[in-house]
Amino acid sequence: MAEGVATHRISDAISQALPFLRRYARAVTGSQKQGDEWVRLCAEVVLQQPELVAQAEDTRRGVFALFHRLQQPFGTLDPAASENSVSGRLKESLTDMAPLQRKVLLLTVLEGFTVEDAARILGIDTEVAERNLEEARRELQRVAAVRILVIEDEAVIALDVADIVRNAGHQVVGIAATEKTAVELARQHAPHLVLADIQLRGSDSGIVAVNEIMRSMNVPVIFVTGYPERLLTGKRVEPAFVISKPFDPDLLRAAIAQALDTVAI
Repeated sequence: MAEGVATHRISDAISQALPFLRRYARAVTGSQKQGDEWVRLCAEVVLQQPELVAQAEDTRRGVFALFHRLQQPFGTLDPAASENSVSGRLKESLTDMAPLQRKVLLLTVLEGFTVEDAARILGIDTEVAERNLEEARRELQRVAAVRILVIEDEAVIALDVADIVRNAGHQVVGIAATEKTAVELARQHAPHLVLADIQLRGSDSGIVAVNEIMRSMNVPVIFVTGYPERLLTGKRVEPAFVISKPFDPDLLRAAIAQALDTVAI
């Protein structure tokens, strides 16, 4: 009986970890398709050999560590190049970083692991992880400036996001609180990137606004939401990047840099 309860608990922990592993995989590869394929492989291995994760002190960390262990013999997580990507036009992106720098940055800033946990996941010394994280943070300052549209109906949050965007060296072309305003601003300014909340004023939706914008232009999208798991289902084409509220300014900077490599939804 106790063994069955423990197995069920591990299964639940793995299920909870997979949406965020999917987010990480997409970010580190720069591709939704490639990232999801790697997560599918990882999930299949976990189902067949749950003991690989059950032995870990922390199930979530164990899932991420297994993900990287599987990558070593089967292939690479390096982002695929795309001549049509925004980064191809702007010449600067998160994927200009060394792969190890990018992985440590995303594990800590995006997924909230400690540097020590990131080192364990990647199978490297903590000192090496710390050095790569510092180098990655410096590289973030080199990302080329872009025009960004902010879609957010909460004024305080919108202003905070706009300040972070400007402090990172980018231009805010407008702040929209409704679907109509968002579409109008996008057509007027042709932004390089869109930052959008899911829930807007009244019954308006950031997802609907983004879908309408995408009818006339191809632009990367970052959703800033308190419910990232709602977008990380793998059941539909999803945004280039999903970050959670509240967020660290470094996370938003990293998300902007990463999204420049990804064609949005």
